[in-house]
Amino acid sequence: MNTKPLRLKRLPERLRAEIRDTRKANGWSQHELALRAGLSQRQISGIETGKIAPRCDTLLEVLRVLERDLVPVPRALLPAVRSLVRDYLRRDEPPILHLAEETDPWEQNDD
Repeated sequence: MNTKPLRLKRLPERLRAEIRDTRKANGWSQHELALRAGLSQRQISGIETGKIAPRCDTLLEVLRVLERDLVPVPRALLPAVRSLVRDYLRRDEPPILHLAEETDPWEQNDD
């Protein structure tokens, strides 16, 4: 049986957007990110636009420079991980509930 390994033609849009948005949030041009990651500006542009599918080591280096990680997560845990990331990104927003207002669902009321 001759099976061809699956090779992506480009990174998923969500990952490309994360790279681009994080680079911009740092105030870096593509050239600046390229210098920090030891790549060319053309490679960064190609990664962000989906014209280039980087090798794993290249992707890991770009993410490292952007202070990000690529972490294998069991699919069953993805909703929880996404929720944690969403909460982290919203950390500057005021909480909807204050701890004093929360009640413990396990607390028994013996009235």
